[in-house]
Amino acid sequence: MIKVNVMYPYTEGARFDHTYYRDQHMPLVKARLGDACAYYTVEKGLTGGAPGTSPAFVAMCAFFCESFEAYEAAIREHRAEILADIARYTDIAPVRQVSEVVVERSDR
Repeated sequence: MIKVNVMYPYTEGARFDHTYYRDQHMPLVKARLGDACAYYTVEKGLTGGAPGTSPAFVAMCAFFCESFEAYEAAIREHRAEILADIARYTDIAPVRQVSEVVVERSDR
């Protein structure tokens, strides 16, 4: 299993519409990925390592997929649509990282 992380670095004065991101953008991406994506998560940054400091990322999401090849095959034809939608909720350039999931759930 792999995890595709998309992270939006905190930038003073930047625009980020968390409601649009959660309610519109993420369901759009999941619909386009279809069965290639088992599930996704969405996070909203609250604070940095010390109380009162800015978070490193204003928002993050993760798509859990069986393989990078399945993810790429599913997103390929929809990439332009998904990237164009980013302007509707932020002016922050996202950072993407693909990771191998070594432990999915520690409670099992």
